[in-house]
Amino acid sequence: MSMRTEAESLELTDLQETWRLLTPEERLEAFNQLDRHEAEDFFLELPARDQHELMMLMPASQRRSWMRLLPPDDAADLVQEAHEEEREGLLALLDEATRREVAALLAYAEDDAGGLMNPRYARVRPDVSADEAISYLRRQARAVLEIINYVYVLDADQKLLGVVSFRDLFAAPGDQKVRDLMSSDVVTASEQMDQEELARLFAQTNLQAIPVVDASGRMKGIVTVDDIVDVIQEEATEDIQKIGGTQALEAPYLKVGLVEMVRKRVGWLAVLFVSEMLTTAAMSRFEAEIARAVVLAVFIPLIISSGGNSGSQASTLVIRAMALGEVKMGDWWRVVHRELRSGLAMGLVLGVIGLTRVELWQLLFHTYGSHHLLVGLTIAISVLGVVTWGTLSGSMLPFLLKRFRLDPASASAPFVATLVDVTGIVIYFTAASVILRGALL
Repeated sequence: MSMRTEAESLELTDLQETWRLLTPEERLEAFNQLDRHEAEDFFLELPARDQHELMMLMPASQRRSWMRLLPPDDAADLVQEAHEEEREGLLALLDEATRREVAALLAYAEDDAGGLMNPRYARVRPDVSADEAISYLRRQARAVLEIINYVYVLDADQKLLGVVSFRDLFAAPGDQKVRDLMSSDVVTASEQMDQEELARLFAQTNLQAIPVVDASGRMKGIVTVDDIVDVIQEEATEDIQKIGGTQALEAPYLKVGLVEMVRKRVGWLAVLFVSEMLTTAAMSRFEAEIARAVVLAVFIPLIISSGGNSGSQASTLVIRAMALGEVKMGDWWRVVHRELRSGLAMGLVLGVIGLTRVELWQLLFHTYGSHHLLVGLTIAISVLGVVTWGTLSGSMLPFLLKRFRLDPASASAPFVATLVDVTGIVIYFTAASVILRGALL
């Protein structure tokens, strides 16, 4: 490798590593220093948001070549990132055929298979020979194809009949018909298939591309595995943000404005704040018990945090299992059984730890007086009840939300913790009323 090539490679590597730290103007300046080949590869790897930002900073005379570099599905993603008033101008940069393809993609919902697909794919007719198919595919590959691993066999009405690999075409006798080589057992996706379901289909089949067909079986395009990688990252990010108690951000964290950031987060905080007032009301209900046995107040944070933590764990596990397709709505009873046993086991462990802590402090510091064993039993039984209840409610809340056609990820950890806080107070003081009656109460 020459010194010049090494320097160029280092410069590209540096740009890839520092890209997210640069201002838009600095990005354009660094991008313009790349040679054309490197710049094209780098541009194609950028997220659609960054492609749009970079393109809009370019002089208008330079935009056409970069817009035409993109395959139709990526061009559609870029246009979707643009402001409404910019879209017509960006579409006008494309050639007529590509513009029609992009416009057709924009008619689909962004998170449906139709909105993710590339309308350019390798296709042949069933009655051509292997040699004729290879010759035809060679012309297609030079012109428009992004992926040629799979060759799709279509009839005159564009209905999908089967699929054949490029390897099988090369290995077959030259005069053998494609219909004799193809497999008619083809995994397909409908135009309206949600991107999460499509991602699961890729995971199940390990295919590099899946054809998208309409209700009549006519092939519309293909979704490739690299498109799904982006979808998986997007869906996982959205679920994690919701589980954390915020609405999904529609831009990278550092690019979200202050007003938008507050708007996305304050809604849930307000709901949780109002919900926590129920905890205050519950504690007020047991004000007399607290006054007579002040020691009970010391353990309130311990009790309610145990329930909140166990509920958050359960909801997170169930939400993720739902997202991966491991748990269906019909599995709710199996989940109840599983989480009931888990909750009892974990509550028992934590209860023993709580009882041990009370007895140890009594031994060392004589903190809890003559009724220390009853106090310890109150803590142990309360923790057992609260952890079991938290685990059950945390695991069932995602099912309840899905039943009402809401996103299970909305069963956020803070929401579950707040829900369990209120019931935890009731469980704690009910146990204390029974166990400590006639002693401290």
